[in-house]
Parts: sequence; structure tokens; C-alpha cells
Amino acid sequence: MLQDTQTIRFYQKLTDAFVELWNRGYRTDDMRMYLDGYLAALRNSNAIEAYLIHRLEEEATRYLYDVSNFTLMAQPQPEHDYY
Repeated sequence: MLQDTQTIRFYQKLTDAFVELWNRGYRTDDMRMYLDGYLAALRNSNAIEAYLIHRLEEEATRYLYDVSNFTLMAQPQPEHDYY
């Protein structure tokens, strides 16, 4: 579980990006490459400690491979007007 506020912000940005990429048609392999690049940028920038990057990677990978995060949501049924 992530507890550092900066790491949580990075996690939220990553998961939002995953959903956006999924909706654009990208799949798990492409998103994994995105995650690898994102983590490499964090490592090179020294934005957060190395052990926090490792925890972020574990949590983001868990999110990425959880199928329930990318299922299509049911669209609401249109209501028919009675005019």
C-alpha cells in the first residue's frame, strides 16, 4: 500500500493514463512499455526514493494486470419520451 503523498499522485497519474490509453485502443503490452518509461523517468529525475519507485511499480503492475479495471462499463439505457 502506498502511503507517501507524492507517490500516490504518481500512481493516480499512471492509472488515469492507463485508462485513457485503454480507451484509445492500446493494450496491456503497450501500457507496460509506458509504465517502464514512466518509471525510468522517475529514476533519472530522483523525484522520489528508489524504494518508493519499486512500490509504485508493484502497485501499478497490479492495477495494469487486473482485468476488472478495463472492462467496458454498461451504458445507461435511454429513456423514451412519452410525447
